[in-house]
Amino acid sequence: QVQLVESGGGSVQAGASLTLSCEASGTIFRRLTVGWFRQVQGKEREFVAATRGNGGSTYYADSVKGRFTISRDNVKNMVTLQMNGLKLEDTAVYYCAADLHLILSSIRRSVDYDYWGQGTQVTVSS
Repeated sequence: QVQLVESGGGSVQAGASLTLSCEASGTIFRRLTVGWFRQVQGKEREFVAATRGNGGSTYYADSVKGRFTISRDNVKNMVTLQMNGLKLEDTAVYYCAADLHLILSSIRRSVDYDYWGQGTQVTVSS
């Protein structure tokens, strides 16, 4: 069983930066694929970024590429999402998700992740 706890959300103005963190329990962390998703009320959960286990390859949604950076620390069991140049449309609840057996073709599919955090709100205002 893997437990995920997000932190770091908040309210900022457009153009500002925020760092989200996802801390995971368990001893299999380095093997986990960890992703960030976001959801606006009434809309489907949207892929943001992910990092693969056993190597740490990274993947991004086109909407955040060049602005967001995902990184992992396998000693601290933590994945960080650095968000720069925040836009109004980045406002959402951000969720950390993880899976041990995720295949590459599923990395952007929220339904294929087994473990989820509780979510943290990010609000960007003008």
